[in-house]
Amino acid sequence: MSPEFLLTSLIIVASPGTGALYTIAAGLTRGSRASLLAAFACTLGIVPHLLAAMMGLAALLHASALAFGIVKYAGVAYLLFMAWQTLKEHGALSVDARPDSRSAWRVLRDGLALNLLNPKLSIFFVAFLPQFIAAEEASPMARMLELSAVFMAMTFVVFALYGAFAAVMRDKVVGRPSVMAWLRRSFAAAFVALGAKLALTER
Repeated sequence: MSPEFLLTSLIIVASPGTGALYTIAAGLTRGSRASLLAAFACTLGIVPHLLAAMMGLAALLHASALAFGIVKYAGVAYLLFMAWQTLKEHGALSVDARPDSRSAWRVLRDGLALNLLNPKLSIFFVAFLPQFIAAEEASPMARMLELSAVFMAMTFVVFALYGAFAAVMRDKVVGRPSVMAWLRRSFAAAFVALGAKLALTER
């Protein structure tokens, strides 16, 4: 495992994005358990993209404007839905004093969907991981799985840290309506911005 791969992966994972934003939101309003569920869901959302990359479906997304557009705009629509839900106090920033199984399922569902509906992740695995696989590698698929496992573990740990920090701040913000209103507007705007960024993304 080269230092270059670890450093590059850490920079990519730690960069603010949809998954990090969602995990922070879960920690702020539902606590540490929900933030761990969100981190796990966002990490789990990577698996279909890894499988797509290994099965060649990422090449289809890269080659077909229609296929890429369908997945991309489904992702955009979901991000806009998340923004609307956040403003309506039913989404990422809905406060659950006593989280139940239904709210836990919602955290998992939304976190998984956010990563699942991002077609750039599949192409990312095709473009990024092969750079760290030697041409003479005897088992390139096994090596790709190994690198992917490290990338996913790093994703979970970094997101869990984001969520844990947010959960620590929970008591300072949940009981203050003005702060929550500001956070809802900010997170909704961030989801819209991420949706716009995804909409402008080319193959």
